Amino acid sequence: EAQLVESGGGLVQAGGSLRLSCAASGFPFDDYSLGWFRQAPGKEREGLSVISAGDPNTYYPESVKGRCTISRDNAKNTAYLQMDNLTPEDTAVYYCVAVIGEISPRTATYYYTSPRGWDFWGQGTQVTVSS
Repeated sequence: EAQLVESGGGLVQAGGSLRLSCAASGFPFDDYSLGWFRQAPGKEREGLSVISAGDPNTYYPESVKGRCTISRDNAKNTAYLQMDNLTPEDTAVYYCVAVIGEISPRTATYYYTSPRGWDFWGQGTQVTVSS
């Protein structure tokens, strides 16, 4: 059974940083592209970043470009999200996602704007940013 387990959430002060981890199991990790979404109360899910399988190119929407860094460690079956200069508006549940195959520059926008495009979701980890 495929499983994604996020960790690293919690309470962070405004201006600080967070590093989330996503441990994967039950599927061939190297063959899957990975991403991060978040959902704040009363808002739709928002894509934050994508990292492709294969040649691990990364993609970010303009809304978070420069503040987010996604990475992966295939030896550990783990993905990471580093997010800097946090504000209370970053308070949300953060989700790790996975989809089979590579993601290209041509398809990246679809994937970080389409929650339904992903095969697997984690259960999410809460991040709360205090002012």
